[in-house]
Amino acid sequence: MALHKRSWAEPFKIKMVELLKMTTPAQRQKAIKDAGYNTFLLKSEDVYIDLLTDSGTSAMSDQQWSGLMLGDEAYAGSKNFYNLERAVKKYYGYTYLIPTHQGRGAENILSQVMIKKGDIVPGNMYFTTTRLHQELAGGTFVDVIIDEAHDSENLFPFKGNVDLNKVEALIKKYGAKKIPYICVAVTVNLAGGQPVSMENLKQLRLLTNKHNIKIMLDMTRIAENAYFIQQHEKGYAKKSIAAIVKEICSYTDGATFSGKKDALVNIGGFLAVNDKHIYEEASNLVVVYEGLHTYGGLAGRDMEAMAIGIAESVQDEHMKARIGQVKYLGDKMLETGIPIVLPVGGHGIFIDAKRFLPHIKQEQFPAQVLAAELYVDSGVRTMERGIVSAGRNAKTGDHYYPKLELVRLTIPRRVYTQAHMDVIAESVEHVYENRKKIKGLKMIYEPKYLRFFQARFQKL
Repeated sequence: MALHKRSWAEPFKIKMVELLKMTTPAQRQKAIKDAGYNTFLLKSEDVYIDLLTDSGTSAMSDQQWSGLMLGDEAYAGSKNFYNLERAVKKYYGYTYLIPTHQGRGAENILSQVMIKKGDIVPGNMYFTTTRLHQELAGGTFVDVIIDEAHDSENLFPFKGNVDLNKVEALIKKYGAKKIPYICVAVTVNLAGGQPVSMENLKQLRLLTNKHNIKIMLDMTRIAENAYFIQQHEKGYAKKSIAAIVKEICSYTDGATFSGKKDALVNIGGFLAVNDKHIYEEASNLVVVYEGLHTYGGLAGRDMEAMAIGIAESVQDEHMKARIGQVKYLGDKMLETGIPIVLPVGGHGIFIDAKRFLPHIKQEQFPAQVLAAELYVDSGVRTMERGIVSAGRNAKTGDHYYPKLELVRLTIPRRVYTQAHMDVIAESVEHVYENRKKIKGLKMIYEPKYLRFFQARFQKL
């Protein structure tokens, strides 16, 4: 008898539901126009399925909710800090911990401690807040991701990898002393949630050791990256997600972490390092920007929930279901010919807006308008990851023109059902069938920093 592929299901049951407001196309048309065609400016209550981000939008477990009741809200020396510190050492292996209100708080402190004016900071593709903090500290970000990452149709399984030749060229050009650290993200958000291989990390560690350059990890979605290593890299199929996560960290010198993703909490993050000197400088700065070094802008209850979430995030069954739901949506889109970034990544589906709307020029913001059209069609909120997110060159004032012009459909963890995924796929298909009617946008308001959050547009 032939073996059939068995279905999988979520490793949890639903204990509470949140009722949603249903809207009409006319109501959504008015809402998106009032929001300047920027999905960040929509009111949450007007959204049916919210795929804007997976940051802080996950459903916490009963254990995490219980943890909230164990909050020690002492200003100094909260027991929840020490619980979080133990979790970080156990699952990630770093020596020193500095909690922050979220990931960008850690990025700010790391940049100020380690970057001097004129420094070069290589990274495997920029991320918006990371690059901005590096620039504000006087550094210049340089992309050293492999070329395959910029091709949405390339099927290489580890498109987040660092190109070692690009790193060596930077060392030769600027000298190792001009490179305070290499920033490695796992998985790479703006490449479509693409993972980094363990072998690439090992080779990068050997290279940086030769030149005394540190590796600092953006480990926001490290468990998702570990899942891809487990599934696709030789020698890791029988290793647990937890073991792979800890090995990834072992090849680095420290990390910034947004607990709002993998750790399944609504707020919180940290900076973790092994170097005592960096820790002492950072723990001094955290007092200036976040709070005392044993709370870093967080309530004790939030640190407790994050400690519990870290343990839950590295469970194999949890990660199988998390990535499985994303892949389910990706497969539904591929069945109807929707152009998406391949392979399907970890935290969402990324629609290739250039291929979806080839008649709209990049300077007319095709990803921005596609996100708006999807909202009008079904109440599904997504976000732009293209020219608007890329921003402008601070020196010339010109737009950055990224090769990838994407709409990100980010799946919150443990929140939506497969039926929701079907609704999303059907909406994207309907918009695709009517894509030739869609026109571009012009920007009518542009903030100075991180413009994608607050920019406003008009239809052309």
